[in-house]
Amino acid sequence: MRPDRVAERPYQARRFDISVDRPFEDFRRQYEEAVPPYDPTAFNALVARGAPWSDVLSLMRERAPNGFLIYWSSGDLQPMMSLAGDSAQSVEYLMGNHTIAERMFRHDPTVMLYAPLRTAISSDSGGTRLTIEQPSCAMGSFGVDAIHAVGVELDRKVASLLEHLGLPIPAQLSA
Repeated sequence: MRPDRVAERPYQARRFDISVDRPFEDFRRQYEEAVPPYDPTAFNALVARGAPWSDVLSLMRERAPNGFLIYWSSGDLQPMMSLAGDSAQSVEYLMGNHTIAERMFRHDPTVMLYAPLRTAISSDSGGTRLTIEQPSCAMGSFGVDAIHAVGVELDRKVASLLEHLGLPIPAQLSA
């Protein structure tokens, strides 16, 4: 590829490591109840029948009571990492809402590089924690006001989820 065909878009990320006052498995269970898994069956049925977008919005409201679904999970990485002598527990997730993502996708489909959002729950000698990056940092890197506005909305939705989970809310998520 010619050098003049490469665009560089540096941005600064902000990652939050949020202490959790519960054991790993208890918090993992609570998180997965608050952010249920994506079930493609119902959504694929909407695609198959060419349903209106309003049906997708309704189904998402029904399936994602806290605004997010889990699209993917690594499962607990500890069994594999224990082979190297590591004892920490960790599980990664891709958490999102495709009706929110669509509001950015329409402006630049490459926004899907950052949607869904990545989260991780881990536990080591320092305790259990939830880790997530601030959505608006990545979304702001596109230089499109409408995408950044959705990123700020995602900040607030993440703050609401943290509140639901009984976790401290970083000030930057609700500013």
